[in-house]
Amino acid sequence: MVEISVCMITFNNSRTVEKTLKSVLPWAHEIIVVDSFSKDNTPEIVKKYTDNFEQRAWPGFRDQYNYCISKAKNEWVIFIDADEEISPELAREIMQRVETDSGKYDGYIIHRRTFYLGRWIMHGGWVPDYEIRLFKKSKGSFEGGLHAKVVVQDKVGTLKNFYFHYNYKDVSDQIDTINNYSDTAAKDMLAGGRKFSFIDLIFRPPFRFIKEYLIKRGFMDGMPGFVIAVSTAYYVFIKYAKLWELQKDLKERNKSEK
Repeated sequence: MVEISVCMITFNNSRTVEKTLKSVLPWAHEIIVVDSFSKDNTPEIVKKYTDNFEQRAWPGFRDQYNYCISKAKNEWVIFIDADEEISPELAREIMQRVETDSGKYDGYIIHRRTFYLGRWIMHGGWVPDYEIRLFKKSKGSFEGGLHAKVVVQDKVGTLKNFYFHYNYKDVSDQIDTINNYSDTAAKDMLAGGRKFSFIDLIFRPPFRFIKEYLIKRGFMDGMPGFVIAVSTAYYVFIKYAKLWELQKDLKERNKSEK
């Protein structure tokens, strides 16, 4: 049987991490967790399920993901976030496909379904939601910035069963996440040479709302669908506003240095 390492990074995930660990414990041959010095009891929970636990200062998503993967002893790894859950059906499919495909693929795309504000989200900007999560360690790695993704060298297969996502406890939790992610997004745009434009600030947020709520039928998910569309538009607005602020501060520093 092919052995699979489960890799996870954590930070203040005490609300969800136990559900995550329980979903992989029956079949994982190894569980590796790298924690960014959580301030809650995440470390205590994790240590009940694995001895392969380490705390490491936060270097950014891509570097933390890849560091965690580098600790795996097996060739096949699956990365799972601390607010996700592998369904029993997906676990069985993973073990079967890795065995029967006999190395035909370097990685597998897996689809995700999100539970938000009391219901499964079936429409809007969060659907479809899929990416490579199961892959050969020697053939793939995370690339990119804030939304780093796995890139593999050769063929990619697709699994049919879902893994589940329990992202936010409530809207306040979501707003806190938007604030943190928009900070990183604005810094990434500035580092990449992106220039602030009022056109982006004025037109991109409402367009994103229309796209997610009307074009992608977010309205079919009721109030949660409306909240998702509004919060996404807000995220787009605030990251461009923060880009403007960063560029303004940079110009002022450059002037003072002359």
